[in-house]
Amino acid sequence: MGLEELNHNFLTGTVENLVKWARQNSVWPATFGLACCAIEMMSAGAADFDLARFGMEVFRASPRQADLMIVAGRVSQKMAPVLRQVYDQMMEPKWVISMGVCASTGGMFNNYAIVQGVDQIVPVDVYAPGCPPGPETLMHAILTLHSMIRSGEITKRREISGRGAGLQLEAPELSKLASPGRSSVTIVGSSSAGGER
Repeated sequence: MGLEELNHNFLTGTVENLVKWARQNSVWPATFGLACCAIEMMSAGAADFDLARFGMEVFRASPRQADLMIVAGRVSQKMAPVLRQVYDQMMEPKWVISMGVCASTGGMFNNYAIVQGVDQIVPVDVYAPGCPPGPETLMHAILTLHSMIRSGEITKRREISGRGAGLQLEAPELSKLASPGRSSVTIVGSSSAGGER
């Protein structure tokens, strides 16, 4: 009996592609908000931006249930060992998004007490720019991470070098991030007051 004789409702594919698809659509972030970027991360999970459409309904309180760490804000020298411990407790494969200038480079806190880039502690896969980056930028970083997971390039790179992808993001195109059923996204603080949502 060959595939030609089966009904048309039969799906074929490789297990590797199925696993990549499942990983892409079930990324579970850990709660690790350290500063003002965490407020933007929380608003990305609210109804206006709705991270649930990416399979991220709940930010996990236990690192053992998470596979994505979003480092949102500055990391102090005292917090660095805790950050590494949480990262080590996360299940494999795991990914890291550095959210904001403070997490990526230390930002305006250029002193001895602040880590000058979270990539000194954990391997970072995607850097989301901004101070603080808005929910649109975080969603763009998550979509970029999804495409990298789907292509499999992150896993291969980490096996070879032990480092993250280190992808720097540009500002996202807001028209691509509009929710289904909405015509546009209004940026708070822009010159057009009371724009469409």
